[in-house]
Amino acid sequence: MFSKMAMYLTRELTATSEDYKLLEGMNKLTSLKYLGMQDIAVNTSRNLKDLNQKSAALQPYLYQITLTEEQVAALQQAVYMLDAYSKKLEAKYKKLERQ
Repeated sequence: MFSKMAMYLTRELTATSEDYKLLEGMNKLTSLKYLGMQDIAVNTSRNLKDLNQKSAALQPYLYQITLTEEQVAALQQAVYMLDAYSKKLEAKYKKLERQ
């Protein structure tokens, strides 16, 4: 009976030891996975910082583009008004020419 009890306890302790080994292996893999994720986060942070710097460097040019766009729109309005005025003037000229 003592030998069977000893065999049972030995197997129980072996199973528990194997469980701990499995948990240790899982912890190591998890640790490696988190290290990989940390590298990805660091790279992402660095890339985001670079993009923010590039965006800040482009802001003056974007402002100039916006101003140019507004000036072109104003110039286009002036062209439309001038075109309408020239058409009215042409119509008056033709009317006077017929008389």
